[in-house]
Amino acid sequence: MNTVLVTGGAGFIGSAISTPLVSEFDRVVAIDNMHPQVHATPDRPAGLHPDVELHVGDVTDPRAWDALLETTKPDVVVHLAAETGTGQSLTESTRHGSVNVVGTTQMLDALRRHDAIPRRVVLTSSRAVYGEGAWRRVPGGEQFYPGQRTHEMLAAGRWDFDAAQPTAMRASSVAPQPASVYAATKLAQEHILRPWADAYGVDARILRLQNVYGPGQSLSNPYTGIMSLFCRMARRGESIPLYEDGEVRRDFVLIDDVAAAVVRAAVAESVGPDPIDIGSGETQTIRTAAELIAERYGAPEPHVTGQFRDGDVRHAWADVTDARERLGWEPRFLLREGVERLAAWIDDQPGVE
Repeated sequence: MNTVLVTGGAGFIGSAISTPLVSEFDRVVAIDNMHPQVHATPDRPAGLHPDVELHVGDVTDPRAWDALLETTKPDVVVHLAAETGTGQSLTESTRHGSVNVVGTTQMLDALRRHDAIPRRVVLTSSRAVYGEGAWRRVPGGEQFYPGQRTHEMLAAGRWDFDAAQPTAMRASSVAPQPASVYAATKLAQEHILRPWADAYGVDARILRLQNVYGPGQSLSNPYTGIMSLFCRMARRGESIPLYEDGEVRRDFVLIDDVAAAVVRAAVAESVGPDPIDIGSGETQTIRTAAELIAERYGAPEPHVTGQFRDGDVRHAWADVTDARERLGWEPRFLLREGVERLAAWIDDQPGVE
């Protein structure tokens, strides 16, 4: 049987890819610890396709892997399991390191221990690995890496780097510069997977995802992202607060597009070894996103607060050229349509304030 194993398979992305994976593979197996920060109840998620075999277990636990791999020999592994809270990673570094780093090494050791080496592993990494990314000097155009903005810089309201312009994130031209514990653990996943895969002849595929949002996102997780938070605020008739000057750039990519990219990476014949950036194909500011959401709910205009968070990246968006050329994947949803899909889904959820 052609089998795919999905770690974190009952989560946001795992549920979204479950239906297309069932169409592509004879057997789809998921392992997930059903962490209460992500799952409001321990029940099987409604969005997870009924044909998916769900095993409740923790990727950091070798016993969970032993029990699973007794009956499962995956041809393809989609490794989604991860802690994702950037801010939370500063106060719970051990938790992030354990799940993201040790969970990955436990998985690889278990696959080898059970003689279950797959032909392919797809890892969902993050745009966070780039940190502030690369900027270009104005004038001149020379690329440089400014590093993390200092507290003094932010406190003075100097949001951008002087005489410079940010550039899009692309693995082939921008080097990783992690600026958070979370980002460092995601880059560590990449660095661990690559030599292991090379040693065992496994086709490793790494997708660096931008800000994923959309229907199915956990509404109980405080680290789930700003789009659902903004929707709930606007739904209550509140004005959405904008940090810094409201002109922070982000790449909001709808879950439907991300799911299509992950499935494509799982089944495509050849995509090459280098990481591939997955985004919406458009650049938006936080202000634009907030204004669309406020418009959708008839809420007051968003307002700039001037507040800031130390460690926040100023601008982040993807150059999706490699995804188009190597994956044969194209983002289909622009932000306005994505906002409508997310808002309509939130409005249908029981008990949402």
